[in-house]
Amino acid sequence: MQTYKNPILYSDYSDPDVIRVGEDYYMVASSFTYIPGVPILHSKDLVHWELINYCVKELPFEKYSMPSHGSGTWAPAIRFYNDTYYVFIPLVDEGIMVARSKDPYGEFELNMLCEKKGWIDPCPFWDEDGKAYMTFAYAGSRAGIKHRLMMVEIDPDCRQLTGEPVLIFDGEQIAPTTEGPKMYKKEDYYYILMPSGGVETGWQSCLRSKSVYGPYEYKIVMHQGAASVNGPHQGGWVTDPAGKDWFIHFQDVIELGRITHLQPMCFVDGWPFIGQDIDGDGIGEPVEEWKMPAEGMLAYEIAQSDDFSSETLGLQWQWQANPRKEFYSLTENPDHLRLFCYDNLERENLLWYAPNVLTQIPQHKTLTMTAKIQLQAQQYGDFGGIGIVGHTYGYIGLHNSKEGMEIRSYEGTVLEKTFEGKAEERCVFQTAADSTQVWLRAAILEDKTFRLAFSFDGQVFEDTGHSFKLQRATWTGAKICLWTCSRDNELSAGYCDYQWVKIEAL
Repeated sequence: MQTYKNPILYSDYSDPDVIRVGEDYYMVASSFTYIPGVPILHSKDLVHWELINYCVKELPFEKYSMPSHGSGTWAPAIRFYNDTYYVFIPLVDEGIMVARSKDPYGEFELNMLCEKKGWIDPCPFWDEDGKAYMTFAYAGSRAGIKHRLMMVEIDPDCRQLTGEPVLIFDGEQIAPTTEGPKMYKKEDYYYILMPSGGVETGWQSCLRSKSVYGPYEYKIVMHQGAASVNGPHQGGWVTDPAGKDWFIHFQDVIELGRITHLQPMCFVDGWPFIGQDIDGDGIGEPVEEWKMPAEGMLAYEIAQSDDFSSETLGLQWQWQANPRKEFYSLTENPDHLRLFCYDNLERENLLWYAPNVLTQIPQHKTLTMTAKIQLQAQQYGDFGGIGIVGHTYGYIGLHNSKEGMEIRSYEGTVLEKTFEGKAEERCVFQTAADSTQVWLRAAILEDKTFRLAFSFDGQVFEDTGHSFKLQRATWTGAKICLWTCSRDNELSAGYCDYQWVKIEAL
């Protein structure tokens, strides 16, 4: 008998929701300011996943031409109805967006269902009588409320609201910070699974009723208990082809974000029971290891390293804002990624402010990222390098100074963490470079720090001697990144060619 171990993904695919269509499982997650957004992952066994697409190639609002930390795409919900994949996506400052497609690998059409600031975590539900509904929560940072769930009728094609929102649950006393509702129906009951109590220390709750609008009964169906997994939080229920139920959720590990767990699920006295009752209190707790949902399936993996041999950017990469064609090229120097020395037209050219930072979600607790680059500078201040993005961040690369080519490393500290934000940077390492070609390395370590190093031969690496504190970004874990820019913030025709990026678990 094969077993799996949690977490199934040590990577920040936060706020997961999952469905099964035939023999295939599809999962979506939030992305915030990182675009393309709302990744779609595919699996055959709920344990091994591959990244296949994004619902949002760019956001149709001007503000996302620049980073808007903490805004963008929050917790989505995915459903399959009438031969169409629907993904409901909350834009916390703009409203509820719907992405739809007949093909999860194809293009998704986007429409705004409603323009409502502060409405988050929407989930659609189509009833047997043909009526459609959406349950949703509120963002405390925008609406001043974070403990109420609402129900509103929508048109079955998900183009507009057709009713007024109705309060179905107020958790101010028993379930503060109630959010992320996911709606289902089993036999006579409507069920809403939702996280309560906050991301880091909360629990998984359930509502049930025989009417869409309630009244709903409340029950805690999973908590940390005697397990080591803090705040088992927000996810989706799915039933496998054999009829067995499963629950995918996240755990917040702070620095690297919200990692993905899979729990066995069953029903006891008409209520979901998630995990295993280890401490005997009658409430489920997350399991560390369990029987595989299916054996002998393809062991998919999510791409990480890249040799840039394709003429399209790999799905593992996301920009820090809406992408632009002037950021990069994969064809000017085949088998290389060319990033241009982009200046920031809006403000000082710091990494936290830059739309052309190319990021990737780490897939391991500890890792190294190594890149081979060559800088073709045209102006003083042209820079190309790699780094780690978070509320403390660091990067290293080649810098064209008036004194000649140099290796420079910078440390950034984020002072204002949301929207455009505010940051400050300082140079923490500087040395002469005798070449425009260099190998760079970033290493995320077990002690929740990261270090940066360089080499001129690809064999012997010199550490900069500076230890950086690993920190999460705004509503996301820390990300690895590539960045080329004009540090003097002037128009430049310079560029940096990345021959390859190799990522390995430590």
